[in-house]
Amino acid sequence: MPVVDIPGSKSITARALFLAAAADGVTTLRRPLRSDDTEGFAEGLTRLGYRVGRTPDAWQIDGRPQGPAVAEADVYCRDGATTARFLPTLAAAGRGSFRFDASPQMRRRPLLPLTQALRDLGVDLRHEEAEGHHPLRIEASGVEGGEVVLDAGQSSQYLTALLLLGPLTRKGLRIRVTDLVSAPYVEITIAMMREFGVEVGREGAAYVVPPGGYGATTYGIEPDASTASYFFAAAAVTGGEVTVPGLGTGALQGDLGFVDVLRRMGAEVETGAKGTRVRGTGELRGLTVNMRDISDTMPTLAAIAPFASGPVRIEDVGNTRVKECDRLEACAEGLRRLGVEVATGPDWIEIRPSDVPGSTPVTGTEIKSYGDHRIVMSFAVTGLRVPGISFDDPGCVRKTFPGFHEAFGVLRGQLPG
Repeated sequence: MPVVDIPGSKSITARALFLAAAADGVTTLRRPLRSDDTEGFAEGLTRLGYRVGRTPDAWQIDGRPQGPAVAEADVYCRDGATTARFLPTLAAAGRGSFRFDASPQMRRRPLLPLTQALRDLGVDLRHEEAEGHHPLRIEASGVEGGEVVLDAGQSSQYLTALLLLGPLTRKGLRIRVTDLVSAPYVEITIAMMREFGVEVGREGAAYVVPPGGYGATTYGIEPDASTASYFFAAAAVTGGEVTVPGLGTGALQGDLGFVDVLRRMGAEVETGAKGTRVRGTGELRGLTVNMRDISDTMPTLAAIAPFASGPVRIEDVGNTRVKECDRLEACAEGLRRLGVEVATGPDWIEIRPSDVPGSTPVTGTEIKSYGDHRIVMSFAVTGLRVPGISFDDPGCVRKTFPGFHEAFGVLRGQLPG
């Protein structure tokens, strides 16, 4: 029975790097994810003057509650949304002149709800080119705090960035949220802040964050649940079995909920204290599912939907249109290239299998990745049943899992053909 060791969570590693940098003392992060995104975040911290010591299994960060150690810096955020949204927020709590830029892909992604909230809190922040997008410059003089209104309907990262900032402000923060997507990611943030000594309160739609700063700690990074979805889906679609240790009943990440979708489709799922096991039963039923809270796994479901016995309709995932690419259309295009019937709307996608129950698409083709790691990893799962699938940019998986193709190749050899 294949046991797959999944690299550390990107989301948790990014939050842990922020918390460690902001904490009073030296924090050790155990089993952090080493990928383009997280290396970019660590490099950004270094540019801001934080000391980051890296060994293969642990990173040590010297925290600076007072903010960056340099008076000015130019930070390149690469493709990383967490880097591009969290680091300017961290810098705003310090003192100095800080400029942030990012890749063309990240420059296209929206920032305005977050940067407007920072301005509302008195931060001197200017977008240098397109309003609401990188590049941006902050003339930082600390943040007083107080009340702010935020629309987090495009990305929960806006709310996470403000929550993380709260303890670094002089008065604390009261964040009134008008809309929120991917709520489980906010719960990850709150749980991690607790580990660094901060308790976030709730008053209706508002989040209340006290001032007072963070304390350093030793923190273990759990495996990435979004990445695990490809391996769980592989078991479901081949009739094989996959176990992922370290992702069990106590897991922080909401994306582990993807296995509940697989269960509804007919897979056997067992989640225990030490890990999760998925076994394909040879049955994959169609379904309608709301994936608002686990939208990063929408492409994984789309990629196995052609093998279901009925239509698969995924709803309330409009925010996937402003990820690394327009994931709804990227999935639809890839499936159509394989001869699959697909319909899309503003926030939904429906994949219709062929008239013959259990039949599979037969046309292998090159999938256009749009530089999006999740498109490549998802269609790699489709490739377990459809020979001849290739990618225009297979290397974009380095964003979250540089060794993905090798690990997936090993798994392919262990699953039923």
